[in-house]
Amino acid sequence: MKLVIASDHAGFALKEELRATLGKDGHEIVDLGAFKVEPEDDYPDFAQRVGEAIKAGVAPRGILICGSGVGVCIAANKIPGVRAGICHDVYSAHQGVEHDDMNVLVLGARIIGGALAIDLARTYIGAKFQGQEGRFERRFKKVLAIEAKYQSGSGS
Repeated sequence: MKLVIASDHAGFALKEELRATLGKDGHEIVDLGAFKVEPEDDYPDFAQRVGEAIKAGVAPRGILICGSGVGVCIAANKIPGVRAGICHDVYSAHQGVEHDDMNVLVLGARIIGGALAIDLARTYIGAKFQGQEGRFERRFKKVLAIEAKYQSGSGS
């Protein structure tokens, strides 16, 4: 699978480990930074890079990493079409895709270690949206309708 990946300084080491491992697994990894540890970098910049790449069709899915995962998750979800979720357990990593068509896996490098992050990424990559199963498609369409309402400016 082709993936975009990015992190701020806090997630840099984990990003590098994931990038190397997933590349060895045969996935095409598009690295959107950080390319070195810069303590003054800002997580929204990397969330925006991944979100815009997903929206532009560079890759169908992405991975974002910061210290806790919270900041990049909030920022990425501001971009229409991005469905980012923090997953620090295997169940959420596959269920987020299967039920909610999550397209960005978010990890907190200060919360989990490399071995778990690799398991989560592999689980996420292997999961498929089960939209054909009535309730998931119905719910997904409701999420898209909420996004469209507020994106068009008619929400209040």
